[in-house]
Amino acid sequence: MSHVPEWRTRQGNDPHLLKPHIQINCLSTSARGNFLSKFLRKQRPASSPQFAVLLCKSHHIYNCALFRRYTFSEYTTNPIPRETQINTEIMDLDTPMGMAPMLGTARTGATILCCNCGSPIDGTSSAGAMCYDCIKLTVDISKTIPREAHIQFCRDCDRWLMPPNTWVNAAPESKELLALCLKRLRNITKVRIVNAEFIWTEPHSRRIKVKITIQDSVADGVLMQQSFEVVYVVGTQQCKDCAKSYTANVWRASVQVRQKVPHKRTFLLLEQLILKHQAHRDTINIKEEKGGIDFYFAHRNQAEAFLSFLKSVIPIFVKDSRQLISQDNHTGDKSYKFNYSVEIVPICRDDLVALPLKLARSIGNITPLVLCHRIGTSVNLLDPNTLQTAEISSDVFWRAPFQPLAGTPDLVEFIVMDVEPTNVRKGKWVLSEVQVARAADLGVNDHTYFTRTHLGNLLHAGDSVLGYMLSGTNFNSSALDAIENSRAFGSTIPDVILVKKHYPNRRKNRKRNWKLKRMAKDEGELLPKAADQEKMEAEYEMFLRDVEEDEELRAALALYKNTKKKQQDADAMSIAETEMTGVDDGPRINMDELLDDFDELGIHDE
Repeated sequence: MSHVPEWRTRQGNDPHLLKPHIQINCLSTSARGNFLSKFLRKQRPASSPQFAVLLCKSHHIYNCALFRRYTFSEYTTNPIPRETQINTEIMDLDTPMGMAPMLGTARTGATILCCNCGSPIDGTSSAGAMCYDCIKLTVDISKTIPREAHIQFCRDCDRWLMPPNTWVNAAPESKELLALCLKRLRNITKVRIVNAEFIWTEPHSRRIKVKITIQDSVADGVLMQQSFEVVYVVGTQQCKDCAKSYTANVWRASVQVRQKVPHKRTFLLLEQLILKHQAHRDTINIKEEKGGIDFYFAHRNQAEAFLSFLKSVIPIFVKDSRQLISQDNHTGDKSYKFNYSVEIVPICRDDLVALPLKLARSIGNITPLVLCHRIGTSVNLLDPNTLQTAEISSDVFWRAPFQPLAGTPDLVEFIVMDVEPTNVRKGKWVLSEVQVARAADLGVNDHTYFTRTHLGNLLHAGDSVLGYMLSGTNFNSSALDAIENSRAFGSTIPDVILVKKHYPNRRKNRKRNWKLKRMAKDEGELLPKAADQEKMEAEYEMFLRDVEEDEELRAALALYKNTKKKQQDADAMSIAETEMTGVDDGPRINMDELLDDFDELGIHDE
């Protein structure tokens, strides 16, 4: 064995650039280590903090520059790993190597080598004497979490199964669906979830992929983070509520809504309010009956929630009853069916109302002969002669109910001859004095009528207007007789009461750029006859015109864009062109007020 120690200095006598260059020719690794230990103790003190050693044997060298934090005694107890061998032909042995001093600070931790790759690590915080990269390769913190799971979906109600027997509503790629997927994994609660997100899959694949990132401790003070994907197989299963809907006598509560009027304008409004607020989402069946609609529910609390909604939109009167289905003699448990009878006030929008004198005095001493201009949680009344308004709550009305004096089928068309507005205004109404003539009397006689109206901001000479003809009309009403015999109000009854502006040039069944959704109902055995079908279509057309004319009514409804284009043949187009020769003076709805109907959106090939 021979050695040739040589100290070479670069850039002066800087001790940081000193590099011991030692060549050892021996075959025994232990002998080479013993010699190096003895030699370095003689050349430099054992407390020397940093050094660089090059051990050369044949064509390989052992680079100890990685372990500059080792003292000499530590080096003898920590052999150099084989992975640090470097080719001597590539390395420049004369290149200076800097060594940072310890600045007199005492070391508090011991540095060791990774047992797998040989990288230096902190021995006080290492897990199993391995570096973090080796821990990631050898330790799997998600091995107890399955990579595949199954979830159940009901095709009828679009709900997902939350075991054991709970069905929840969740939209695709929503937070609710993500929470449901995470709860379906076993042992997921034993780790900390850092992030979870959906991965796009084909809609028809019946697969849902979720990427999950978790954290867990592999040793004291060592945290490991790992990401993996879980595939959920979507299966179909019919929920109990949908299964009951296909059998007889499955409902537990029913709400029977009725209104004693010859038309269904109020039900058309109620239908749109129900659709806008999704109040019918818990119903298992909706059946149309004579004079109203029946709503069936699987639970009593769902029917009570629907009743609360009805009370918040229209004035109603509710009666409830129950029927015993079964009884357990041992436990005393009983099963009932609940029925709720709901009656809507018989007064509708634009109806002429003759109030009882006592009631008129109690609500602000308003004129007893008034118009109903709005139906909300209460009945809103308007005196067209003074623009005075009043409200009748549901409780007040049902203490002493009364019928309207006339309805929209009794409206008569008049032609405005002259308009003189006054300075009295209230909101959108302007009090005006109007001279009108009945449209049927033009060219027959010269009878004209003077009246006051609240439509002064809409009417001009030559316009058409609808109103009630009181002069020469017999009404079978005790309330009107009391008004005529009254000293205070007997002389205030006008000949004509105008209700709303009429657009005679408006085309029938014209193409509208908007539409309303309809509620799916079971007509049962009450299929409408041909005459009844025409009447229903006329009432629906009148309701659509009211929506076009009243901005406040449109604000309470959900109007959608009508994107469907009807295909017509050449004959139909020619007929339509002849019908469209007239001028359409009807009001139109701005496109900004309409909503997009997402139910009709789809992918179409061009």
